[in-house]
Amino acid sequence: MKLCADGEYMPEDILTAAQMRALERAAIESGAVTGLELMERAGAGAVEAILAEWPELGAGSRAVVLCGPGNNGGDGFVVARLLKERGWEVVCFFSGDAAKLPPDARVNHERWLRHGLVSPLTEEAVGEMRDERLHPGWEVPRTNVVVDALFGTGLTRPVASDLGDAVALLLADLRDGDDAPATRRPRIVCLDVPSGLCAESGRLLEPPGLPRVRADLTVTFGTMKPGHLLADGPELCGKLSIVDLGLPAPSHRAAHRVARPGVQKRSGHKFDHGHALVLAGGVGRGGAGRMAARAALRIGAGLVTVAPPPAALIENASRMDAIMLRAVRDGEALAALLEDARLNALCLGPGLGTGAREAGLVAVALAAKRATVLDGDALTLIAGDAGLAGALHDRCVLTPHMGEFARLAPDLADRLKAPAEAGPAYSKLDAARDLAARLGGTVLLKGPDTVIAGTSGRAAIHTAAYGREAPWLATAGAGDVLAGIVTGLLARGFDLSKACEAAVWLHVEAARAFGPGLIAEDLPEMLPRVLRDLDAGSAS
Repeated sequence: MKLCADGEYMPEDILTAAQMRALERAAIESGAVTGLELMERAGAGAVEAILAEWPELGAGSRAVVLCGPGNNGGDGFVVARLLKERGWEVVCFFSGDAAKLPPDARVNHERWLRHGLVSPLTEEAVGEMRDERLHPGWEVPRTNVVVDALFGTGLTRPVASDLGDAVALLLADLRDGDDAPATRRPRIVCLDVPSGLCAESGRLLEPPGLPRVRADLTVTFGTMKPGHLLADGPELCGKLSIVDLGLPAPSHRAAHRVARPGVQKRSGHKFDHGHALVLAGGVGRGGAGRMAARAALRIGAGLVTVAPPPAALIENASRMDAIMLRAVRDGEALAALLEDARLNALCLGPGLGTGAREAGLVAVALAAKRATVLDGDALTLIAGDAGLAGALHDRCVLTPHMGEFARLAPDLADRLKAPAEAGPAYSKLDAARDLAARLGGTVLLKGPDTVIAGTSGRAAIHTAAYGREAPWLATAGAGDVLAGIVTGLLARGFDLSKACEAAVWLHVEAARAFGPGLIAEDLPEMLPRVLRDLDAGSAS
């Protein structure tokens, strides 16, 4: 079991619910394991996760387990039985028809009936839980844990409103009012994903039949699902625990998690580590380009040059020392500059401007076929010029935030904004992949749930959550610094996907290292500390 919080390790593979089911089915068909054994492992792992999270809970603790009509409900019946065997008081509610349960879930429903009753999950049955004749000595507000095993990853459509009303009434009773002290609030534990959340997209299925509840702990099985990392998933899942079911490694995956990168610099001459060129904006608009350039230098590019228009040369010279300067009047001047093949990574966009001169610079940069990061104003130019969009190539990295994404691909943005009425819903992962395929470059779609997608379909997710939150990154210029980090790593020879993955991880770590009060200028200055910590971690 792996706990995903406080920066701890998370498995790399991310599978869709369908891929996870296929992995389980293949293991069962091979004879390596039975479905009942997998369900028992899942339930036992969930109980272990609950007791690890709240070790103060033991015999005499109280649990309410909500079981649904599929295998997630079967996992819930295992949890209920195992807690009962540990001396817990357990009340079990069931939504569905026991005769229609999948075979393994039906077996575990029958096993639970040897230990306790099952009440239908209706408003009437919830009200009866207060009845001392049915549950002698049961004190509703003193419930310690509520286990949501209603739907998990199997939900593909909104939940019926009458079931949602019953769950809402139950939670209201268990909370003992909104002013109840935290010590008396039951812990919410969800199996696989909080019911109502699309496991593929992290979006709540609409209209919401179930109350929006933030779990204290979500226990998932085998691997993370995209919905744990995207959209509403991190907020609603609480802490994430991953139970190892003992299955073989998957041959296909939806994406992978961005892990701690290896970015240490080897010895050599400065030109062995590349020369990054950042195209900067005009007078009064150079700050973004300077921050990108400083980030590129801090991350280890051997040399960095900032290229503003001639009128802004003195302004930039007064602000930089280690970073070189070269005035670039227009596209023709840039083409002459790029005759130097040692300029191996380009960054266009931060504070660049969106006029005819800047469009010419983008066109020349794309024609050079170098590793090229396109951010900010460069993305705006590409969105408005089919010729520039058609010049994109497989050595380009596009780094849009969601507003820029909407300008680049309004149809994809509309799909992403449309209500999620059925699962699997269109996700940010889908959107990044679709844009990469359409434009022919690597897409780094920014946000708390950043997605990186290449033209091959390979994708990664980096979510600043589960102990790696960095709310201070919501500040002007942070994206310019990220573009600079990517550019510096490309100059050093990293391939596009690895440069993007390392950059987003380092970007968040730099923000976390500084903490509250962060402004974008602070980010490059925190990179040496982050790199030292990485070096120390790899040596230990």
